[in-house]
Amino acid sequence: MELKISVSEAVELIKEIKTMPEKIFNYIESSLRESVGSFLSELMQQELTVHLGRQRYERKQDSKNYRNGTYPREFYLKNIGQVEVKVPRDRNGEFKSKVLPRSKRYEDRLREDISAMYLTGISTRTLSILSKKLIGRKISHEEVSKATEKMKEAVENWRTRDVSSEEIKYLFIDGVNFRMRVGGSVQIVPVLVVIGVRDDNTRCVLCLQSGDKESATAWREVFKDLKSRGLDSNSVRLGVMDGLTGLQVVFKEEFPNAKIQRCQVHVARNILAKVPQKLKKKVADDLRSIFYASSKKKAKEFTKSFIERWGKELPSAVKSLKNSIESCLTFFNFPEQEWISLRSPYIIERLNKEFKRRTKSMEIVAGETSCYLLLAFISLKMEMSWRHTKIGKVHPNLPFYKKFTQEC
Repeated sequence: MELKISVSEAVELIKEIKTMPEKIFNYIESSLRESVGSFLSELMQQELTVHLGRQRYERKQDSKNYRNGTYPREFYLKNIGQVEVKVPRDRNGEFKSKVLPRSKRYEDRLREDISAMYLTGISTRTLSILSKKLIGRKISHEEVSKATEKMKEAVENWRTRDVSSEEIKYLFIDGVNFRMRVGGSVQIVPVLVVIGVRDDNTRCVLCLQSGDKESATAWREVFKDLKSRGLDSNSVRLGVMDGLTGLQVVFKEEFPNAKIQRCQVHVARNILAKVPQKLKKKVADDLRSIFYASSKKKAKEFTKSFIERWGKELPSAVKSLKNSIESCLTFFNFPEQEWISLRSPYIIERLNKEFKRRTKSMEIVAGETSCYLLLAFISLKMEMSWRHTKIGKVHPNLPFYKKFTQEC
């Protein structure tokens, strides 16, 4: 389209630019929006021409439908902002523009940007405030929620995807609680999380499923779902989890070839909860000697010493250790370079921390589906970093550091 300006208009514009240089950008922006609006309006006129089967003012025998003027409408484009368009109408009301559908108020690229900002940590209400500056129109928080609708199907496909191609050897199992709006009220809803470690020591999120994390039945359904999606139960050699007794029983039933590693952090907390304040540091130091021993044999020796030292003075704490010690030392049966990663489900703790950080600005998650949307985004984001940080003490993909630690 041609931009026309008279000599007198140019003189006045140059005078304004000398005093206010930013005026030129306002003028360009305004002219650009006007040109784009005219282009879209003309495009829809041609669309109506095709619909009617004849040009403007052209008569056609037996035709009972005619042009019927236009109506004004606003549309929002990325990098341009608000444009004014004139949408043509036909007398019978049959014409529906494909260029600018009636329900479409801004282009898809803006919807994608809004969704991306929402996923990266900006709440719907904050986005509503920022949108005026970003695109020239304030978008309601309900519209922000609708902008993410198209992603929900993709998230569900990812969450229930086939995992038969994944060669999983370890499972890290835990749950995290969210304040979620359910049935008109706010409730605490747990989400059960399972992270898998592949044979090459890379990680992936296998499961995000709402359910009672203290319920063995809920965990059984999670494991059955994983197997129905193709997870080879015979290839799983270890499950790292906290101390829910029912969970351990269910895990062994569903993965008969796997061993169980209890979270040492949870076990230590349970033991220290039975210790007087003045003795906590000494007991904690003794527990650390057991859990971070150089071998299983050494760990057993430290355990024996712990029982002899504290047996009479702290019988409840000693009993708690005896009940848990075997499953706390399972990691010794696996490669030494992996011990640091197998002592507890810290991998899920890190993921949970990221979940909490992302949802902190929201206070309340708007339902289960929205929760999955956020968690899937965070999971995929973390999986990107996990590609370069395999589990284990020295990463085989970082030869420089491996050499450096050997020299030191």
